[in-house]
Amino acid sequence: MTVQDAISVLNAELIASGEGLLKKVNHIVASDLMSDVLLVDEEDMLLLTSLASDQVLRTAQIVGAAAVIVVNGKSLPSSMKKVAADLGMTLAIAKQSKFDTCIALHQRMTS
Repeated sequence: MTVQDAISVLNAELIASGEGLLKKVNHIVASDLMSDVLLVDEEDMLLLTSLASDQVLRTAQIVGAAAVIVVNGKSLPSSMKKVAADLGMTLAIAKQSKFDTCIALHQRMTS
């Protein structure tokens, strides 16, 4: 599954296409604690979070995440959109809860 496929499955709104849009996703990390995300040592990761802050994008860049999807339909600060563009990070918003996005993506990855 690619990041673009994940965005499609979730019917998410693409905010910044970035460099990761066509990257393959092998791992999904769902967390609001960026300190926990920093401990993940996986390639080709998609980050799901309900935290809408610039720090999420900076953390995603450090761990090499392909993209960030903010869940719960949260509105993003304009600074977050600018940081995503500056970092070349793929960013999207999904209306579903983190739990429901995990289920939907798991079903897609295992089918």
